[in-house]
Amino acid sequence: MFLANDFWEKLRPEDPYLAKVHDFMRAWKTGQQEFVLHTSGSTGAPKPIRLSRNQLVSSAVATGKALNLGSGTRALVCLNVNYIAGLMMLVRGMELDWQLAVIEPSSNPLLDIDASDEFDFAALVPMQLASILENSSTRNRANSLGKILLGGAPVSSHLQNEISQMYPPVFQSYGMTETVSHVALRKLNGPLPEDYYTFLPGIQFGTDPRSCLFVSGAVTNGETVQTNDLVEISGNTFKWIGRADHVINSGGVKIVLDQVDEIVAQTFFHLGIANSFFSWYLPDEKLGQKLVLIVEGQPLSFGEDLILDEIRKRSSAYETPKHIYFVAQFTKTPTGKVDKRSSFQQFSQF
Repeated sequence: MFLANDFWEKLRPEDPYLAKVHDFMRAWKTGQQEFVLHTSGSTGAPKPIRLSRNQLVSSAVATGKALNLGSGTRALVCLNVNYIAGLMMLVRGMELDWQLAVIEPSSNPLLDIDASDEFDFAALVPMQLASILENSSTRNRANSLGKILLGGAPVSSHLQNEISQMYPPVFQSYGMTETVSHVALRKLNGPLPEDYYTFLPGIQFGTDPRSCLFVSGAVTNGETVQTNDLVEISGNTFKWIGRADHVINSGGVKIVLDQVDEIVAQTFFHLGIANSFFSWYLPDEKLGQKLVLIVEGQPLSFGEDLILDEIRKRSSAYETPKHIYFVAQFTKTPTGKVDKRSSFQQFSQF
């Protein structure tokens, strides 16, 4: 770990990752006005995006206000700075006068810092927080991270249960590279955990005819960013339903795969199954598209029929997968998200 506040003034380090941190901070401090980043590739091929300095500053200021993180905030930077989530931690630190501690990304960042280190804020992906809580040597140190911002992947039912018992406030973010990190937050713990995301100040929003969210504001340089996310808007908040491209038609019934995932997550939590999974589909002569469940790991001892029966208790017959397939390991994007289409395509038996 090293403190990054004056890092840009020092000699460029030989370590490739730290060199990238150094280069970006120097470019920022010397006034560079435009930066090129790449999308994560979770919903398509990674693509370059040009972002202005003003967009990055606007996002940093909005986060500081929303989470009440002012000058002197001690922040742990443990996300990859090659992507927007990690890069924005550096921008926030430089623009909001934070005290930054930077480490190279790992599955459990607390193993890479001293047990006495304490912070006011940390941004993590769910996998990192889960690893921290699963490790007996770091579990009790989660409170030392201060406010926690989660993003990049869904929060599982098991992790949500763990978060509900944590003292520090934990927030889930909604955003993407095109919106310069998050444009909305929802609190996952405390006396009143939230089901709806709240838009950050300065974000304009609405839905298209498909009920998919669009946003604009200073963070998008005034341009409208249209998403494929189905949402229900209420005032300055919204509930995420699922992705429009994750909707299938099975026997004339529209099924939102992300909603099926929520039902399966509840079922797996009830059964004590920790395997990763996602809902998908196969062509079917009778139904058109047949709902199936893809599970990471070896076949479970519970048996397929028991699992499907438990899912059926929580859903309709249409939302119950017709079959369960297992794969040794899912394909991941560079940011650690499951590449569902690629993971599915590796099954030669399909």
